[in-house]
Amino acid sequence: MIATARGALSEAVLRGLRGSERDRSASLTLVEDDHEDAQLSLWMLYELHYRGFDGVDDALEWDPDLLRLRRRLETDLEQRLRARFTGHRHEGAVADALFDYVDAHDGPALAPYVQSSADADQVRELLRHRSLYHLKEFDPTAWVIPRLPTAPKAALMELAFDEYGVGDPNRLHAHLFARGMAASGLDSRPGAYVDDAPVEILEQNNAMTLLGLHRRLRAAALGHLAAFEATSSSPSRRLAQGLQRLGFDEALVGYYTEHVTADAVHDQLACRSVCGALVEEEPEQAEEVFFGAFTCLDLEARYAARMLEGWQPSEQVPA
Repeated sequence: MIATARGALSEAVLRGLRGSERDRSASLTLVEDDHEDAQLSLWMLYELHYRGFDGVDDALEWDPDLLRLRRRLETDLEQRLRARFTGHRHEGAVADALFDYVDAHDGPALAPYVQSSADADQVRELLRHRSLYHLKEFDPTAWVIPRLPTAPKAALMELAFDEYGVGDPNRLHAHLFARGMAASGLDSRPGAYVDDAPVEILEQNNAMTLLGLHRRLRAAALGHLAAFEATSSSPSRRLAQGLQRLGFDEALVGYYTEHVTADAVHDQLACRSVCGALVEEEPEQAEEVFFGAFTCLDLEARYAARMLEGWQPSEQVPA
């Protein structure tokens, strides 16, 4: 099964993916029931550009009707994301401004709660949600590589080489997470927990794919990457400590401890050698870099707020 429909549009997409040309055409005239229905539909259409689905014809990746529907849905998503961004003007080096921008972001965070207070069931819920991205880690950004000038391309390849295990498949970050999932008694197949994912997780994943797939959004994709890497090292340490506190398998703890050291280097690469180098060659892309960074921070804050609200009273949510 691909997913459970969340409305009329996602139901039509599911039928279309299972082989109904009539439903693929009909989906173009349907209006989604709500934002959740739209995001699940878009997630399924985007997955055709990754590893696809068992039993779904690979040729549907470029089906004209599905592409037209995807375009409408991703246009709506981009407009939603841009409406949230108030813009940002900076002075001086873009890398320093980007670090300052990320540091100034003030929003709820999950890592402190996992470190000290979460129970095992809450952590398993978090892992199920995170698996939608972590089992394809860095793949959305990889589309940007051929679209970059020489200096940022070389720097992004250095970062990607590390993400993909420096040539060792057993060190590939997505594979490390899959091993940790399996060792913790969870399903490590990509997309296995899409039915568990709240709309905030679907939106997160769709935003990364949106930015990665479109050449015109390359700077936003890199800004998103920079914010992601700049907010990863310390939270990864807290998450690892929380997993150890709860007795999770060392394979899963190891995934997060790997990111404590790796992302302390990746943030410098992403902000300075990738984003900084891109804006030096293409100054008009600076605002897009900050749009991507904002999108990363904002979507994570929305997800964290939802989870913490369900896990504990709002007055106890850690800063």
